Amino acid sequence: MTDIAILYGSVYGGAEELAETSATRLENAGFAVKLFSDCDLEDVLAANAANWLIISSTTGSGDIPQNIEDVYLGLRDNAPNLSKTGYAVICMGDSSYGETFCEAGKQFDEVMGETMAKRMLDRLEIDACETMDTAAASEAWISQLVDKIKQ
Repeated sequence: MTDIAILYGSVYGGAEELAETSATRLENAGFAVKLFSDCDLEDVLAANAANWLIISSTTGSGDIPQNIEDVYLGLRDNAPNLSKTGYAVICMGDSSYGETFCEAGKQFDEVMGETMAKRMLDRLEIDACETMDTAAASEAWISQLVDKIKQ
């Protein structure tokens, strides 16, 4: 069984790199982790993960990256009952885009709520205008996630 499914939406590789870094941190904390990209909702559900970590950059005018869009659409259109699933979201964006800053992650956060999944932590928003080191920017947050899952 997978303890944590990490779903990542990446355009230029930043979210993918953060997903891999996060997977290593979570594995070092003793969790079984599986990464998902270029897949659909059924692939993620088949892993039967107790917890989901969604990491997404935002593209275009607040759009979800293409490599994770099928999962989002599956969640939005089918609204599966994920009431036994914990989730957390890290979104990456550029605050100079104003209203669409981190929009993809915000959309995932909203749709996960509609599935009745349990938010484990407040969404982490990483602003490319403030930091290029996403691993450092997420380190304390991932530590909090580890503690929350272990409770």
